[in-house]
Amino acid sequence: MNEEVLENIYRENLEERIIAYLAETKNLSYETAMDLYYNSKLSDKIHMGKEGIQYLDYKALVQILLETEKELLNCYRQQEKHSVKDK
Repeated sequence: MNEEVLENIYRENLEERIIAYLAETKNLSYETAMDLYYNSKLSDKIHMGKEGIQYLDYKALVQILLETEKELLNCYRQQEKHSVKDK
């Protein structure tokens, strides 16, 4: 395997851990957590490999996301509340 393939596998596993931990810690559905993560600036930084951020622990990355993108989290929490009421 070449380095790029390994890096992609590592990033995919990291993203799965981030999404699962985000869902668990913030009581979000997995789908909402996934949507939130992939619409975050953090996701872009990890995908681009900026500043080596992709090598931080997934729990630390979730903390960064929660601290730097509070508005995004609040938006998704509101969406999830409305979808639960509609069911």
